[in-house]
Amino acid sequence: MLDVILDTLIDTIKLIPFLLITYLIMEFIEHKTSHKSKTAIKKSGKFGPLIGGILGIVPQCGFSAAAASLYSARIITLGTLIAVFLSTSDEMLPILISEAVDIKIILSILGIKLIIAILVGFIIDLFFRKNFEISEDQPEIKDLCDHEHCDCEHGIFKSALKHTINITLYILIISFVLNIIIHFIGEDTLSHILNSTPVIGPIIASLVGLIPNCASSVIITQLYLSDVLNFATMIAGLLVNTGVGLLILFRTNKDLKENIKITVLLFIVGIVAGIIFDLIGFNI
Repeated sequence: MLDVILDTLIDTIKLIPFLLITYLIMEFIEHKTSHKSKTAIKKSGKFGPLIGGILGIVPQCGFSAAAASLYSARIITLGTLIAVFLSTSDEMLPILISEAVDIKIILSILGIKLIIAILVGFIIDLFFRKNFEISEDQPEIKDLCDHEHCDCEHGIFKSALKHTINITLYILIISFVLNIIIHFIGEDTLSHILNSTPVIGPIIASLVGLIPNCASSVIITQLYLSDVLNFATMIAGLLVNTGVGLLILFRTNKDLKENIKITVLLFIVGIVAGIIFDLIGFNI
């Protein structure tokens, strides 16, 4: 047990400088492009799923939350919202970067999420856009990034430092629990439970991904990096994960049944994608 504690502390401490640098870069990008991104998605029209999917993979504080608010105000279509949600990776990207994962693997994961997000978004708009009335109003959309991610009004460094501390604590707790489980159960046994069938793993990962908190993407990414989850199971959970997007959707969109349908749709897409990748044996 002492070894588990020490290993967890050492591994987590090693990540801190890399996380801080990563979040400094991300905060700089967010501060410089946030307004332009929201404007672009508002004016995307029929190309909403394409623009939304691309913007969703950009590491921006609260972008999925902004998309949820835009959809609730009927400024963007359902397909655009789903594209943003599916391409959003929350804390996956900074963790992969801080763990020095091969850039080819990172780009492959982002690319696959992007392709799925755009395709699903266009398919949804193909069937539902005609029944969807775009509002021309420009409602006041509050800056929701500080709800879960950053302290946007107090400078890049403070925001990045706050985010680094929060995620470090998540990683420390999650890594400690994971290391204890692996210590007593065994990595191979845990991996077999989650990856032995092409259905169980994606379902569990998708359920975890639905948790409207950055902890869910941390858990899924850490399990993947620990070789407990295979690629198919990991991608299922990360497709479903929207950061705080779903939380904001339920808060701002008054149609509860519609919110539940959107959640179920994301869940189904994640499971189906995971099963398909598992059946074809795709892995990176």
